[in-house]
Amino acid sequence: MRVKGLKLDKLWISSKFANHKAMARAGYITLDTATEEAYYSVLRPTDRFIFPRVTKKISLISVRRKKGVSQRSLLPACAIEWAAMTQGQRDAWNAAGAYSFMSGWKLYVKDKCYRIKNELAGNATPSNFHQALVGNLHIDAPSEEIKIFQPHPYEYYVARRVTGTKSMYSPAVVQEKLTLPFEIGLSYKSDLEATGAGAFAKFYAIIRRLYQGQNLDELLEINLDLLTNWKTETATKSFIFGQYTSYQLFFHLYKVQGDLWFDNVKAYHTGQNWARDRQCNDINAVFTRAFYQIPKHWAALVLPAGAWYESVYINE
Repeated sequence: MRVKGLKLDKLWISSKFANHKAMARAGYITLDTATEEAYYSVLRPTDRFIFPRVTKKISLISVRRKKGVSQRSLLPACAIEWAAMTQGQRDAWNAAGAYSFMSGWKLYVKDKCYRIKNELAGNATPSNFHQALVGNLHIDAPSEEIKIFQPHPYEYYVARRVTGTKSMYSPAVVQEKLTLPFEIGLSYKSDLEATGAGAFAKFYAIIRRLYQGQNLDELLEINLDLLTNWKTETATKSFIFGQYTSYQLFFHLYKVQGDLWFDNVKAYHTGQNWARDRQCNDINAVFTRAFYQIPKHWAALVLPAGAWYESVYINE
């Protein structure tokens, strides 16, 4: 077999005949270092999970098309505005970016792109409470309640970036052994109105524990104000009777209508934050195809008509 002048000697091919039609299937291929560079210069793998195969690599775009792409890029305009900022303004972006594990420049570009997408002029004011997208729980009539949760069993799957790539992910098994102290927290802003007796807004964790032959639940709770500007709240559990095994995180709004915005979600133990999508880039993400075994970042338990949740950009 030859691919643009490259001879592949060790390609095993099996053929199947059905209705007088031949179908070839590549089983494996072994390349030496001398031919590996040439091979990957013209071929690329596609769909690693459902229907793995090798296809021709897309050719480099022409000079004319490359010029068009660069003209549509937002980076030059962002660079000009970044350079025009004072050092104090850049320091504020760097400080806010630390909460999202990125530099101030990267956070500014990300935020600016969302502003342009939403047809908003000017620059945002960097905030240590929220960065770019935030989670939003919304309740409108006739609804008065919404409840979402994020499970944290001992073992589950996540989408983890493949080392050395920019946008390739693979399903990865995570084993999360809960240890104390256990801290939950978030930054949030609320504009909620009570619609009846017993109204509340809460962010909490339910910890499953075994004690004297019983399966019990331990509550770690943060009561959220119904009306407040951005603030940060945390709660910590340092001791639990019995053997604690797993936990679940919940947002629960009851007998209220309006909006709750949140970011920088925390489920901290064993020296790291285990909350999934803690930057709220897509709180309603659904994983399909080869990633089907990965649970949603936040799944709905109570979601009547008039209530929804998603990641949004807010103009502040």
